[in-house]
Amino acid sequence: QVQVVESGGGLVQAGGSLRLSCAASGSIFNINAMGWYRPAPGGQRELVARITTSGRTNYGDSVKGRFTISRDNAKNTVYLQMNSLKPEDTAVYYCNAELLEDAYWGQGTQVTVSS
Repeated sequence: QVQVVESGGGLVQAGGSLRLSCAASGSIFNINAMGWYRPAPGGQRELVARITTSGRTNYGDSVKGRFTISRDNAKNTVYLQMNSLKPEDTAVYYCNAELLEDAYWGQGTQVTVSS
């Protein structure tokens, strides 16, 4: 069993910053990547940022240049530094941990950006 827990969400004014954290614990032997996602129109989740164990990163187009993902492999933890936040960034942000044969999701953390 794997548990994924996010923290760091909150209320911030447009132009402000937040830093999210995500920690994975439990039976984690082969974490290949961890990432952040948020709901998209149509009911699916869209990529915000993703990082592999080796350090390769991917970002959604809407956050490039504003958000930065980083990781601490020893702690099985990833961070999302969010700068220049916009009201359209308001969402529940979900952390995902990719293992060898499965993926696990956290409960989400709410980010609200006021105009």
